[in-house]
Amino acid sequence: MSTTMRAMTITGFGGPEIFTETTLPMPRVTPGHVLVRVKASSVNPVDTKIRSGMLAALATEEPIVLGCDMAGVVEEVGDGVQDFSVGDLVYGAPCGVKGCPGALAEFVVVDADCLGLVPEGMDFGMAAALPLVSITAWEGLYDRADVAPGQTVLVHGGAGGVGHVAVQLAVAAGAKVFSTVSSAAKARIVQGLGATPIIYSDLTVAEYVDKHTKGRGFDIVFDTVGGDNVEKCFEAAAVSGQVVSISTRTSADLSLLHAKGLSLHVVFMLIPLVHKRGRARHGEILTELTALVESGKIKPLVHLESFSFAEVGKAHSLLSSGQAIGKIVLHAWE
Repeated sequence: MSTTMRAMTITGFGGPEIFTETTLPMPRVTPGHVLVRVKASSVNPVDTKIRSGMLAALATEEPIVLGCDMAGVVEEVGDGVQDFSVGDLVYGAPCGVKGCPGALAEFVVVDADCLGLVPEGMDFGMAAALPLVSITAWEGLYDRADVAPGQTVLVHGGAGGVGHVAVQLAVAAGAKVFSTVSSAAKARIVQGLGATPIIYSDLTVAEYVDKHTKGRGFDIVFDTVGGDNVEKCFEAAAVSGQVVSISTRTSADLSLLHAKGLSLHVVFMLIPLVHKRGRARHGEILTELTALVESGKIKPLVHLESFSFAEVGKAHSLLSSGQAIGKIVLHAWE
């Protein structure tokens, strides 16, 4: 095996144009970790925020290699790893933040606790689209809100990365699911996933709460939007309901939270990576997710145009433009 590898790196922070192809030393496998030949990755908002410097504190050491999501083939297994063997096809989101080298390289050493086996019959690109968004949605709906059959669930942004998985997970749990969207095209997407669409520009919160819950409110409101939308979640929730948000870097009036006795769950799935605790839960989620994918209950929504690792700057620009429909997939060098 070569002593070097290719990687897409940045030094410092800036726009999408700052990526360069760099030759780096081949990483060495360590106990509890596996060496993976990366086949695909995907772009998440956190990648663009680290690249821009907005989340500079999460960046790896320079030269910075980004990319949280990955799918690939196990090439070497470290001491103490029992669940994976050389040749296994694996996926996960164990990369791209401080202390965890990114996936935009030919090889990466990752914590085996963070991985799952790629669903049977799924290609690497589709598999790489799933981990970060699925773990986020799973933690919010299943681990925090404990969604149950018959509950009403509102997913804000159900055609987005986390949102489209949240819709499917809520449907799989037997809930009655609704989703806000911005257009008729996205309404068709969430309808195809099993949710009743709500074009938010057509109705006020009070109007769609009245229309779909007879004024009662939703048992669970899952927020992927953040900002001013957090307060709208409180308005849409039923008394004693639950609000899950993945974007709470905002100021919000908590009066309704108190008046309704709501529970607010904040989800940031990178915490186990950054703080090096609880990583095994990610692997457990991916194992359960694989079963749902193989049963046909979860399908990734992937943008029609994919990119090579060398074109990662174009992929970042597309994500920032808001024009992508579904996750943007990146394919590694052959």
